[in-house]
Amino acid sequence: MVRDIFINLNNFFLSVSDAIDLSNPALFSHQLRTTYIAWQLAKELLLPLETMKRIYVAALFHDIGALDPREKRRLHSFEEENLAAHCLKGEKLFESIWLLKPAARIVRYHHHPWKEWQKQGRNLNDEDVLESQILYLADYVERLLRRDVYVLHQSEGIIAQIKSLCGDRFHPELVDCFLTLAARESFWLDMDNPRIYSILLHYGPLEKVNVDLESVARLATFFSKIIDFRSRFTATHSTGVSSAAIMIARYFGLTEREVTLMHIAGSLHDLGKLAIPNYILEKPGPLNREEFRFLKQHVYHTYMILNSIDGFEQIAEWAAFHHERLDGSGYPFRLSAGDLSVGARIMAVADVFTALTEDRPYRQALPVAEVRSIMERMADNGAIDRVFVELLFDHYQDISAYIEDRRARSLQNFEEYQGLSV
Repeated sequence: MVRDIFINLNNFFLSVSDAIDLSNPALFSHQLRTTYIAWQLAKELLLPLETMKRIYVAALFHDIGALDPREKRRLHSFEEENLAAHCLKGEKLFESIWLLKPAARIVRYHHHPWKEWQKQGRNLNDEDVLESQILYLADYVERLLRRDVYVLHQSEGIIAQIKSLCGDRFHPELVDCFLTLAARESFWLDMDNPRIYSILLHYGPLEKVNVDLESVARLATFFSKIIDFRSRFTATHSTGVSSAAIMIARYFGLTEREVTLMHIAGSLHDLGKLAIPNYILEKPGPLNREEFRFLKQHVYHTYMILNSIDGFEQIAEWAAFHHERLDGSGYPFRLSAGDLSVGARIMAVADVFTALTEDRPYRQALPVAEVRSIMERMADNGAIDRVFVELLFDHYQDISAYIEDRRARSLQNFEEYQGLSV
């Protein structure tokens, strides 16, 4: 039974959070480091475990409302203009998935200064105030940290800056709490530790929380939005690939457990594209040699991220091998037929089909007859598996209808997301 398989939620969340910060070396582990600071503040304040979990989850994904790497860099550089936009979008994304929903308001207000709460007559212990203030302070401290300077050489300067903001941006009680933590060298060294993922994995408040595989599939569908919603040209891509892979797998006779794994793999197959700049994803023409080389890293990152999740080994292969080819001409691992499982072969066919049937910056979606011709030629040349190409087109009407229904819903979600304003 699918429900008998469980995945550690902390492991899954940490890996996805880490992936979201791949877009720029200056942002490396920003959300993980912010999570560590927020968690330590919550512990120092002796907050209840459930409150601590909400803050922890909010911190892990607090910047998901800023999907464009350029916007992330702007936020990291302390530009104050229109900070509320990504907070509002983040709140709406959190509200759309049950496991994140309790933390939505924390994300909404994680750039809201203490002086503004005061103007509204709010107290530190009022709903939304304490938790969002903790996240704001944690995020601010992390953004002050430079990657090119030894952390203990920075601590005094950061402490001075936070003190200067006491009573303005941050409540005095929280500043006092931070100063207690900041007096410990271990606090700074943990924060700057390249193994911070491991610290959070083994000691964080979600360390023993497990979810069943069907819940992971729902979460994977949610996180596919984070991957795809950076551009209109990718807005429904992961939905299309996962839908095609699900249907091909069912017609081939895979078990429902395997179909669920295929759903997860399809939803997350482009997770590594979070490292790819938008100018490449939206280029109105074919990529040049240098751009294509840069693009090739995305499947490597997908594999490494997913393979870091215990129990995701099969999902990692199915997701990350979608650009490998039976004749060994694919990338990035240069695998060939003997290395590629049924799931990986299905995913490759699903990805090619989806790419050909969606609009790209440099062309419109291709008509089905042309798509079939291209894919059959690829099968003739030994690139993709003929069995699954034939299965796809033998059941084209049903598969296409299923894909288009899920694509339409995904596109509606994207347009609603794009339309959010403050």
